[in-house]
Amino acid sequence: MEAAICTIVTQFKTHAGKDGSTSSLSKDELQNLVISQLPNYVKNASDPGAIEQLMGSLDENNDGELSFSEFWQLIGKLASKQGGFSQ
Repeated sequence: MEAAICTIVTQFKTHAGKDGSTSSLSKDELQNLVISQLPNYVKNASDPGAIEQLMGSLDENNDGELSFSEFWQLIGKLASKQGGFSQ
């Protein structure tokens, strides 16, 4: 599990900061991350409308960026779905 956590953190840091803050993901950065790293988990990742909806559901403070904590919600939801756990 430690390797999985390291991978998630590394991928977040790799994609964050290209459009601004190095501690958050913009909508474009989120889209690039899910297209490259979660193609089988996030459907329609290349559709800007789908990314807008995903971003809106995760961006708790409505600042147009995803902090790592906000991004982590996505990982938790995907892991729960993969494991068959109820939400």
